[in-house]
Amino acid sequence: MIQRFQTVLLLLVALCMALILAYPIWFEQSPDASKGIIVTALKMEVVDFGGTPTDGADDIILESRGTWYIAALAIAASLVAFISIFQFKNRLNQMKLGALNALLMAATLGVSFYKVYQFEEMLNPAQGSFSIGFFLSAVAMVLNVLSNRFIRKDEKLIKSVDRIR
Repeated sequence: MIQRFQTVLLLLVALCMALILAYPIWFEQSPDASKGIIVTALKMEVVDFGGTPTDGADDIILESRGTWYIAALAIAASLVAFISIFQFKNRLNQMKLGALNALLMAATLGVSFYKVYQFEEMLNPAQGSFSIGFFLSAVAMVLNVLSNRFIRKDEKLIKSVDRIR
């Protein structure tokens, strides 16, 4: 049944993982606010702000590197969560997809953290901060664990009803 609570949770997982593509993962600004690094799921950019960090019109991109693999992991996790919604008739399959999705989301978090650690050394001694894109994958992992818990609870309920018959 599509109207179960775990379906809502899986839909939120898919949405969170898709939103990683739209929001930055990490941002770092030099102490004099002249340069910054922005890491998204698709690219890392070293930006010269041209004196005004808030106005994007005069920004010059000094360096750009692709981080498409973060986006690929996020898209894969989003698709697995969405496919898992329609596996409601086969709860064991749904639990397997949930475990696969947990691995994909952990890989997304791990690769994001590793790349941020690599890029952090470009603007020493500045300290960067994680942005909403990083935390969306953590929220998606928690929602995935909760949905797997409710799927397992449904499976136990069905097995107990089958014993009564």
